[in-house]
Amino acid sequence: MATRARVGVLALQGDVREHVRVLGRLGADVVPVRRPEELRDVHGLVLPGGESSVIDKLARAFGMRQPLREAIAAGMPVYGTCAGLILLADRITDGIQGQQTFGGLDVTVRRNAFGTQVDSFEAELEVPLFGDPPVHAAFIRAPLVIEAGETVEPLAVLPDGGIVAVRQGVLLGTAFHPEITGEHRFHELFLDSVRAA
Repeated sequence: MATRARVGVLALQGDVREHVRVLGRLGADVVPVRRPEELRDVHGLVLPGGESSVIDKLARAFGMRQPLREAIAAGMPVYGTCAGLILLADRITDGIQGQQTFGGLDVTVRRNAFGTQVDSFEAELEVPLFGDPPVHAAFIRAPLVIEAGETVEPLAVLPDGGIVAVRQGVLLGTAFHPEITGEHRFHELFLDSVRAA
């Protein structure tokens, strides 16, 4: 029998439980990660949605920023949703003063690209990698990838061409929240990269 993938969800702030639930249903051994020693015990990590500037501050307060940067640089598979995509990006625009990211993903991301909480919306996205049916995506104070490096593969775009899902090697990012709409194919893609690594 194949070994269960042991993955973590960064549990400093945000929709941690939703990711834990989805990954557990997909057969992963899931643990919340708040400390460097917990990060060392996992083979992949989800950076959840939430408030990117708060997660950034808490990561520094908990001594997690540098270990996270090192794990990403060393090739740990990481999946970032919404705020997690912002934290995974090499560059952000419209960040608050002093805001930092963990980096690793060669993209520029605009925070709150679609407006405030009241401007949240849902959409059906064609994701050629997955085929049918389309992905039902919830955008909540969502970011947008406004620039992607040559090695970054756009996985989903809005009708206006805005990039909302990307992959670069073992790094995966979505501007939306599949964990709250019953969509599990991005989590499966993440787990595939964990098992392969």
